[in-house]
Amino acid sequence: MKHEFHTHSILPGFGLTMGFTVFYLSLIVLIPLGATFLKTFSAGWGHFWETVMGARALASYRLSIGASLSAAAINSVFGLLAAWVLVRYEFPGKRIVDALVDLPFALPTAVAGITLTAMFAGNGWVGSWLEPLGIKVAFTWLGVVVALTFIGLPFVVRTVQPVLQELDPEIEEAAATLGASRWQSLKRVVFPELFPALLTGFALAFARAVGEYGSVIFISGNMPMRTEITPLLIVTKLSQYDYAGATALAVATLMMSFVLLFLINLLQWRSRARYA
Repeated sequence: MKHEFHTHSILPGFGLTMGFTVFYLSLIVLIPLGATFLKTFSAGWGHFWETVMGARALASYRLSIGASLSAAAINSVFGLLAAWVLVRYEFPGKRIVDALVDLPFALPTAVAGITLTAMFAGNGWVGSWLEPLGIKVAFTWLGVVVALTFIGLPFVVRTVQPVLQELDPEIEEAAATLGASRWQSLKRVVFPELFPALLTGFALAFARAVGEYGSVIFISGNMPMRTEITPLLIVTKLSQYDYAGATALAVATLMMSFVLLFLINLLQWRSRARYA
């Protein structure tokens, strides 16, 4: 006698839920992106190429993409260390430190930018110590990296933290009993488990940094060809009623971000396949 087992879902059938999913994604993502591409090429290919390949635009790409990659790399290192400390150690004020990690999520970006500028300016708390050493942060490319590092740190910590919590410390103890040193245990046992999550955190921090505006415009100084980020150049185009030029820069930045994120996801997939 055969018994039939039926799985019941809280949501309606596949067709209805899939329809709502496609409708929602189209409304929120596909239609705005499609409108952006249509507006971009409404002025012709020549205007698009002239806008995205101008000297000022290229300088903004170098700063935005380069600073975003640098900030994401810094967050990958220190975010991993922060997640490790929060998971593996007990200390007074641990819950406060854990809550502070999410501060960039809750803090308005403009407030973050003003605060960082006040701290790293020549007469600020930190800048007054750094500038006599020849290190100028505010109103330089370094200030942009600092701001992007600040807003991107939670993405790495919150991505790596759950993986560390699921990683049993007994695995490291077993490796130690088999004669592995602490470095060998970290390299061959712990890091392969963390690497995919670390890459995900890197990608999220990078994606967040590329489009950041509020926390950067104050500390960067907004000097064309030097400290002008691409989002600010887009806003400048909009203020000049050059909507086709603004969308052209947006499309160029979007395509570069897609390529970099594709490469990161490809590396993540290969790492998972390798360590599996």
